[in-house]
Amino acid sequence: MSMQTDVQASVPLTATGQFTNQTPTALARARVKAVYMVPSATAGSVVFKDGGSGGTTVITLNTVASATQPTYLIFPGEGVLFSTNVHGTVTNVTSVTIFYG
Repeated sequence: MSMQTDVQASVPLTATGQFTNQTPTALARARVKAVYMVPSATAGSVVFKDGGSGGTTVITLNTVASATQPTYLIFPGEGVLFSTNVHGTVTNVTSVTIFYG
C-alpha cells in the first residue's frame, strides 16, 4: 500500500457550511489531514460532519478564547475519512481551513 501525499487546502470557512476547494467546489470524499483554526475572543468550536449539516458528527474541536492564538492540528496516520463530504458548523471561530487529500 502506498502513502498518499497530494495534500491540498480548502478555502477558509468563516460561517457554517460545506468546505470547498480553491475553485470553489464543495469537497466530496476526502481525508482530512490537518486543521488550522483562528478563534475569536470568545471560546468556540468547530463540529465536522460527514454528509452535510444533518450528517454524522465525526470530530468536535473546541477553541480557546483568544483572537491572537490560532490552532494547528495534525491528524495521525492517513487522516480522518469523510465518505460523503466535509461540513463544518462553526461557533465563535473567525475561520477554519482544512488540509485534505
